[in-house]
Amino acid sequence: MLNIESKQNAAELSVALTGRLDTNTAPELEKTLNTSLDGVETLFIDMEQLDYISSAGLRVLLAAQKTMNKQGEMKVMHVNETILEIFEVTGFSDILTIV
Repeated sequence: MLNIESKQNAAELSVALTGRLDTNTAPELEKTLNTSLDGVETLFIDMEQLDYISSAGLRVLLAAQKTMNKQGEMKVMHVNETILEIFEVTGFSDILTIV
């Protein structure tokens, strides 16, 4: 189960994730981002309440990062140790801006 809470303020979009970002829930996040990124210059993804991320979730983050590289920046915030370890093992810690 994944809860996605989006807040847009002008050219900034904040997306807070709660639960598990996996094969079942990644399409939901992908759809949310695809319909929300027009005109967004800064994307914040808050992972404070994210318990798990799978390769499907990583793929959605990578696609969002590629989109934001063209139109602004993406920052991943409040990454817990478990998720950070996955980012480090997969090399995503080098691709993403983690704050």
